[in-house]
Amino acid sequence: MISNAQIHFNDAGTPVADNFDDVYFSNDDGLAESNYVFFEQNNLPERFNNHPRPHFVIAETGFGTGLNFLNSWARFNNRSKDSNIERLYFISFEKYPIKLEDLKQALKAWPSLQSLSDQLCEQYPMALQGCHRLEFEQGRVILDLWFGDVQASLPQIAYKNKGLVDAWYLDGFAPSKNPDMWQQSLFDAMANLSQSNATFATFTAAGFVRRGLQEAGFDCKKVKGYGRKREMVIGQLESATPHQTTPTYFQQNKASLDNVAIIGGGIATSCLLYNLAKRGVKATLFCEDDALAQGASHNRQGAVYPNLQSEFGIPSEFYAHSFLYALRFYQSLAQQEYNFAHQWCGVLLQSVTEAKKLQHHKIASSSLYPEQLIKSVTTEQAQKISSIDTPYGGLFIEQGGWVSPPELTQAVFDAANDLVPSRAHFNTCIDKLERKQDGWYLISKETEIGPFSEVFVCAGEHSDRFEQTKDIGIHGVRGQVSHIEAGEASEKLSTVLCHKGYFTPSQNGQHCMGATFEKHSKSRQIKEQDNITNREQLANFYAGTEFDTSLGGVKSAKAAVRCCFNDHTPMIGQVQQKEDVIQAYRNLSKGKSYDFSPQALPHQGLHIVTGFGARGLCTAPMVTEHLVASLFEEPLPFSERVHEALHPSRLYVRDLIRNKI
Repeated sequence: MISNAQIHFNDAGTPVADNFDDVYFSNDDGLAESNYVFFEQNNLPERFNNHPRPHFVIAETGFGTGLNFLNSWARFNNRSKDSNIERLYFISFEKYPIKLEDLKQALKAWPSLQSLSDQLCEQYPMALQGCHRLEFEQGRVILDLWFGDVQASLPQIAYKNKGLVDAWYLDGFAPSKNPDMWQQSLFDAMANLSQSNATFATFTAAGFVRRGLQEAGFDCKKVKGYGRKREMVIGQLESATPHQTTPTYFQQNKASLDNVAIIGGGIATSCLLYNLAKRGVKATLFCEDDALAQGASHNRQGAVYPNLQSEFGIPSEFYAHSFLYALRFYQSLAQQEYNFAHQWCGVLLQSVTEAKKLQHHKIASSSLYPEQLIKSVTTEQAQKISSIDTPYGGLFIEQGGWVSPPELTQAVFDAANDLVPSRAHFNTCIDKLERKQDGWYLISKETEIGPFSEVFVCAGEHSDRFEQTKDIGIHGVRGQVSHIEAGEASEKLSTVLCHKGYFTPSQNGQHCMGATFEKHSKSRQIKEQDNITNREQLANFYAGTEFDTSLGGVKSAKAAVRCCFNDHTPMIGQVQQKEDVIQAYRNLSKGKSYDFSPQALPHQGLHIVTGFGARGLCTAPMVTEHLVASLFEEPLPFSERVHEALHPSRLYVRDLIRNKI
């Protein structure tokens, strides 16, 4: 459970942390202090103009009021027009996040930063543990805000052996008042995450801090401190020591991304296009249908909410942060006037059975999630929220709601094209993929299209149709959604209901009701029996209510295929050759995590993006952002454990560890 900071403002108007009895910034001029201690002493004015890579990464050990981030953002925007840097990443850690109202009050002190402060406050996340990726200026400035103890959070960052960070702001409350943070483990983790020639700056001149940083590998020296402070310490890591958290079988090779093809046409395809376009990559789309969103993304209304559990394991972390990222993304699209039908009316999870009631109680009593994300409600509260005579309490996800998937898919596609125009070929079925010396070729009706440096297979239930992808292990689950005529009482429904299925508020006089589950099926045929099943399921839970009896008849339906893996997690990354993975990592079946013999990857440049199940609206934006960031060797929004859970090697690796293959 993440607790918010308890603060007060002193006579100078400076915020003070009650737990640490220390100010967040100088009483004299906190902005000038931030600029001198961290920005200038890391030599960032010059480095912003001479950096060799297209992205620059700053990491900070205490977010506080965000003043260091805002100052760095403002200074980044004033870099030379000749600068090679296209994106600024700012990774920050905070154990006790300040409340939003306190944040707004603290930042009033800096009117010169108001436009940036307003944007930060608009996106400032709830107190949920893990990494919150906040994006500004269409992805040119990215804040990865990790809520939790920095000692626990740093090891969760996925990175290759050459590190990530270019400059460190070693901030936080004074060592004498916050000894838990200023530990050798922190200094060692800083070195592990650093690029060669990474720098650091810290306001403190404490001897044990300097010695600890030297032991970690940093060259340190004292310089004049800010204002009345006599000394502070700066330093540089001349050469990064090879060190990695990501095992080789879960790594993602850097892509060239100079000529990209995408096969698909759903929400994941549009999100992938958008996240490539944010980085200036132009892509060519191949869709076998005559328009976007004709597969699993074609329902009239789709619920958007996370699948949370009573433990903050991989699924809960994955869905919670994916949901919050998607929500920010969709709201940003709407603010930019990309039109799609939607309603953030909340999602009410109904305790319709004893098993559901117990499950909901465990989640509510776990104290893992802020009420702003999910909260327990009584029957009376559920009736007030939903505006109908529901007989159940449950859980309420206030920020959830519904969107029109086809319209949303088109809106994201349009936003991507406004950033970087792409080429789209509809009514084009790709039958085969072939890699030649000059790249990948897509074969449609014996016509070769290419070459492409990278190919992304985003084709839903058809993602395993190619020789290279036939062993990915995907299976289809057919689902049918029925459109039922609204009645006088059901028209009042003001939130999405989830029982065993889901039921949406009325749109154009009809509700979406469903959906059926037919395992191991890829059929899109409409079945009248499924309409009957959907109606009977709703009646079983709401029999005798005015809400249920007011409903009319089923007017139409849509059927689609959810693409799933056995572990109910999407799959993203370079397509693996099953035999090669087994051969290279055979020692895993012997309980050994060493002496591996990875071979050259035969499918270099071929990527899979599929397996979203019924949660693509919730997860596709962040999943595709994670994939594209990994291809550019940028900081990743998901933790190491989630990164491993998404990787295409995971099923083979698990079977090897369990000695099943």
